[in-house]
Amino acid sequence: MLVVAGEVLFQNPLQAWRTRQLEPQLANTKLGPLSARLPSSEGMRPDPIDFSKEELRELNRRFGVHGPQPALAQLFTEGLDQLQPLRNHTLGRLEDLRPLIITHSRRQGINPMLVAAVLYDELQHAKPGEDNPIVVRSGLFNTQGPAQLGFEEMVKQGQLPASVSPEQITEARLKLLDPDRNVELLVGKFARLSRALGLPQGRVMMASDSSADAKALATLAYLHNGKLDYPGRILRYMQDPALHALIYGQRSSTISALI
Repeated sequence: MLVVAGEVLFQNPLQAWRTRQLEPQLANTKLGPLSARLPSSEGMRPDPIDFSKEELRELNRRFGVHGPQPALAQLFTEGLDQLQPLRNHTLGRLEDLRPLIITHSRRQGINPMLVAAVLYDELQHAKPGEDNPIVVRSGLFNTQGPAQLGFEEMVKQGQLPASVSPEQITEARLKLLDPDRNVELLVGKFARLSRALGLPQGRVMMASDSSADAKALATLAYLHNGKLDYPGRILRYMQDPALHALIYGQRSSTISALI
């Protein structure tokens, strides 16, 4: 059970998504093919990405989350994940960010695999030209950098005033292009959301340790992206052996299929 400000956010054994009816804003949505399940040796262990009606209503009220993205978009995302050259390129970019992931995650007590998985997803689906300073100054894209964060997160973390001028917004967006600043802001976002949810402080949550930790990590992923199919994808990436090797060990160079 998770209690935030005196009210129960997560309560009772988690029930399967297919048995529950969602609130009107989430009605008739179903998890698509990317809703991967974590392996479990406990048999009856609750699925961390199954959110009850009450949980969805509360998360929508407090954070404005949504249902899953359309099935076609999920299939497109799944297709991108199958492109090995793109995957190798993404892993290479993520490897460059590894020192930042380790440093900032350790400093704020956040699971580095959660950070790595989110960065992997954002890098994997990055749009061409979105990190070009000229494009950033144009305001064409609302999010920037490896983690695809907007200046609004800087406001929430107290790095910008609530009332910002257009010039301050442009300056903030350019700062988000700095990988160090961007990764630090992403880790800070998870720390901020953890406090808002009343999650355990002083230890790193591990999905393999308990169903409660797995559910908490899934919830943090959900709140980062706001789409209901996202937590399953992130938890799947967190189980990726290549990402584990990248963060906790050494990654062997992959020979290109074109050679």
